[in-house]
Amino acid sequence: MKILFDCRYTRFERHDGISRFTSGLVGALAKLTPVTMIIFDKRQLSLLPDLPWVMGPSPTAVTEPLVSRRFNRFEPDVVFTPMQTMGPFGRRFGLVTTVHDLIYYENRTPPRDLAWPIRLLWRLYHLSWGPQRALLGRADAHATVSETTRDLMLRHHLTKHPITVVSNAVDPSIVGRDTSPGRDLVYMGSFMPYKNVEFLARSMVLLPGYTLHLLSRADEATVRRLTQLAPLGSLRFHQGVSDEEYAQILSTAIALVTASLNEGFGLPLVEAMAGGTPVAVSDIPIFREIGGDAAVYFDPSDSESFAATIRGLESSEEWSRRSVLSVERAGHYSWDNSARALLEALTAVNEERLARRSR
Repeated sequence: MKILFDCRYTRFERHDGISRFTSGLVGALAKLTPVTMIIFDKRQLSLLPDLPWVMGPSPTAVTEPLVSRRFNRFEPDVVFTPMQTMGPFGRRFGLVTTVHDLIYYENRTPPRDLAWPIRLLWRLYHLSWGPQRALLGRADAHATVSETTRDLMLRHHLTKHPITVVSNAVDPSIVGRDTSPGRDLVYMGSFMPYKNVEFLARSMVLLPGYTLHLLSRADEATVRRLTQLAPLGSLRFHQGVSDEEYAQILSTAIALVTASLNEGFGLPLVEAMAGGTPVAVSDIPIFREIGGDAAVYFDPSDSESFAATIRGLESSEEWSRRSVLSVERAGHYSWDNSARALLEALTAVNEERLARRSR
């Protein structure tokens, strides 16, 4: 079986979520079976495993709806893409696409780093389920990163094709905890409205002596807005951190926190738990799935609930218990496990296509 893995969403210098998913999964899959990567810029190779590769167009090019015609020349049996937007028209191979979440059907503000034409198309695409159903209907099968998202896809009848859970996993380079906790809280994520970071800032008034570390880059307007909501000196904006800095900050924190109202997975939870840092998170289904009995949960509309949850970790016995549970829980998520699930899905698609040809 000749597999092409779409790595065109890999960043050039430092991973984001999709980029890290791509790199971790393709590397683990290559341990199980031969795989060839698709890139569009050789600079992407610096963040990818040392594997065979071919060149394709940028995934944001206007030719993307017809990109399968370009990939036909490589004669793959099946192509896997970590997104659902790869153009399926004219393909002569099996296609497995990925749905990470359905957040933007409820929160329709597009990611701010996209160009305005793409932001416009993004918003139009999410006005109804129809475009999603049409696009998914042209693939052979789908991956998604959580049971929660899989259940939502089934509930909204987005596809009749098989859906396989291929989870995110932790990057081993950022795990490890050397010290006992202080009074630092860590938030890793964007500042989109559904992330509910304003709630965290407002709630800091109930946690004197604590510092909330906001690790991702924030624009000036966001910094001003959050600073005005929180007590003086209770927020620290890092404006982006390296993996090493991320690990160091987590290693001294009492907890990673997020008050998000909607997620497709929650990779920062697994990253923190793998290093023994407990997570205090909003009580939503996806976080219950990821955090299980290791996480502690609060009402993301109630600051008293948030503060009480954090104070519950001040007991050294309770914090240590949650730390041990966190490491155990994170062990459920590995790229090797995800690669095995993906290979089963790719094999099933290829076998079904072969069976149809022989009928």
